[in-house]
Amino acid sequence: MKALVTGGGGFLGRYIVEKLLRRGDKVRTFARGRYKELEDIGAKTVMGDLRHSEAVGAACEGIDTVFHTAAIAGIWGRKKDFFDINVTGTKNVIDACLKNGVKRLIYTSSPSVVFGSEDIKGADEESCPYPKKYLCEYAGTKAIAERAVLAVNGDGGLLTISLRPHLIWGPGDNHLIPRIIDRAKSGKLKKVGDGANLVDIVYVENAADAHLDAADHLDEDGVAGRAYFISQGEPVNLWDWIDDLLAAAQAPKIEKRVSFKAAYFAGSVLEFIYKVLFIRKEPVMTRFLATQLAKSHYFDIMAAKKTIKYSPAISNEEGLNRLVQYLKEIR
Repeated sequence: MKALVTGGGGFLGRYIVEKLLRRGDKVRTFARGRYKELEDIGAKTVMGDLRHSEAVGAACEGIDTVFHTAAIAGIWGRKKDFFDINVTGTKNVIDACLKNGVKRLIYTSSPSVVFGSEDIKGADEESCPYPKKYLCEYAGTKAIAERAVLAVNGDGGLLTISLRPHLIWGPGDNHLIPRIIDRAKSGKLKKVGDGANLVDIVYVENAADAHLDAADHLDEDGVAGRAYFISQGEPVNLWDWIDDLLAAAQAPKIEKRVSFKAAYFAGSVLEFIYKVLFIRKEPVMTRFLATQLAKSHYFDIMAAKKTIKYSPAISNEEGLNRLVQYLKEIR
């Protein structure tokens, strides 16, 4: 395989790059920064911006498989910033694939593209439609991009697929786990809701394996042109899992609690104030965050198991052990 990984220096992208190289594939990465550590293990790095179509097109030359993991994530920010990267950037990737005769496009989406404001319990891809309204720009723009990727499946011989990994975690995470730990240590982390909500999570190596599985099985009947939920296959109680993470990081346990209604109202007020005053900094609470922290959201991954032969190889227990070791090493 001659693969291009957009966002190859990111958390998930780096694992995908390493796994591809380990099995003998040729890998090129595309990102705004240069990652010498990836070059040292055999990857070719190309610097560029997803918003620049010519740069994306050049990066796709001679490539047969594109893993598009690059995106701007977050629960707060300007709509234009999210749209330019997540939507326009993805359309540039699609155009570059078609122009260069790329055969496979694996898109990293998110379960948030189907998350409105209610619990989702064990739903599969067919029973979980896009909501009419989104509570944050990230989810809305990722949904637009996902639709665009799936819509071009079959055009010019290009096969496309969208993967929706949920709450990726593990060693090297520079987003989710550090935020949880920092908030806990500063006393700003509170349990939202009744504490009984179940959520899906996925260990980062399992998420990376799912991307390679998708590439390897994409040309089989009934696989392409669809979206797939990716997780550990068994939901966890969100707050018990967070307590386990905090214990692993030797951070204080969460003692304070706030109701969902109070958190949602606070998020609404803060969003209004931040928008009126043009504050770029992320509020401590938003409607999306309150809903994510209080509601259940877990999915049926049987479709991924049957079609792309995805099977999470690393359990939650083993993943936590590896994370504990990693946290000890970086202290």
